[in-house]
Amino acid sequence: MNKQLIQKIILRKEYSQLPMKDVELAFAKFDKDKYSDEEKIKLTRKLLREVFSSFTSQKLLSLKDKDSEWILRKHLSTRERLPYYEKIYKRILKDLDKEISVIDLGAGINGFSYDFFPIKINYVAIEAIGQLVKLMNNYFRKEKISGKAIHLSLFELGKVKKIIKAEKRPSIVFLFKTIDSLEMLKRDYSKELISEIVGLVDMIVVSFATKSMGRRERFRANRNWIIDFIQENFKVIDDFELGGERYVVFGKK
Repeated sequence: MNKQLIQKIILRKEYSQLPMKDVELAFAKFDKDKYSDEEKIKLTRKLLREVFSSFTSQKLLSLKDKDSEWILRKHLSTRERLPYYEKIYKRILKDLDKEISVIDLGAGINGFSYDFFPIKINYVAIEAIGQLVKLMNNYFRKEKISGKAIHLSLFELGKVKKIIKAEKRPSIVFLFKTIDSLEMLKRDYSKELISEIVGLVDMIVVSFATKSMGRRERFRANRNWIIDFIQENFKVIDDFELGGERYVVFGKK
């Protein structure tokens, strides 16, 4: 793999704090003789932009002294979820009345929704965009929240599992609007990830958009491939839709 080209790819600010693993997976798709070096750089950046840009905003790439709701509104994904956070968390946690651990994989800036949790949460975010990790950690420190954000690729499965194992149970993993991004870089990795971690926690919550961001038009495409996989291999606890997002809650059989 051409390390010089990869270094050129991450020279731009928006790619500078992505995990090398993710950049390498994207680059590998275009590291072929039919592409020139310039095309390899351009196409890799385009793919990384498609994977990550819908979940961030250029306004969030530098730290700002803003309140949590302001931040949530500036992040495309969480802005759509903002009016529903309270209902979502109450439904997911409806049978729990004691302190739990939440490990949020591909969190974006979901840590800023901490105040919507109905019970005490020990919150861990794992996020690939380094700028968002810093943003969340600053917020946790300032607000004295029991939370931390970790800069890590979800493709570093061994490290992800180690983090999950270190958290006290009962514990829940969130995979909010993360499945599609994982599949863009590595086909069927979502199934591998879920299979590896389902026995380490009490529940997993997978979500995906049912309507396009911004335009709010319902997708024609479905996610039967992942829904069927979950229903066939695990115990489905709940399945509901709120605000153009479907949530499937499940655990080990």
